[in-house]
Amino acid sequence: MARPRHEQPTPAELEILKVFWDREDPATVREIFEVINQNLDDDQSPRAYTSVMSLLNVMADKGLLRRSPQGRAFVYEPVAPREQTLSSLLGETLKRVYEGSASLLVAHLLDQSKPSDDELAQIRSLLDAYQNQDASQADRTPESEGDPGCRSSRSKD
Repeated sequence: MARPRHEQPTPAELEILKVFWDREDPATVREIFEVINQNLDDDQSPRAYTSVMSLLNVMADKGLLRRSPQGRAFVYEPVAPREQTLSSLLGETLKRVYEGSASLLVAHLLDQSKPSDDELAQIRSLLDAYQNQDASQADRTPESEGDPGCRSSRSKD
């Protein structure tokens, strides 16, 4: 039985995307291979060149990477920027795991991350800014456009 195709990147694919996002330019298999093996934790074994090459090709087939010939090699680059990919991943997690409940997701996130007092202050500031932005948009949104509190129906900036 064939493995189901995932729209979202797997953990190994996300690791490679992070390398691209940090580089901010296209890269060859060799360049990605070297960075991946340079950044290993003590308990990780090095990846084979052919494994990295296969993963990049799968990612290109999935539409996560763009592949272009350059001489005798290919160069790869991400199709979507970091923020778009991470927003998509979080949106999927929110929908599939937390059934759309932002408060449940945040509660679990806080339990797992144990934020410092400074981080909690930053989170409060973000919530205040979000609430103020939401209120100002509600004042400008006609009732006929739907629930002003629903972010998914609004276009993203």
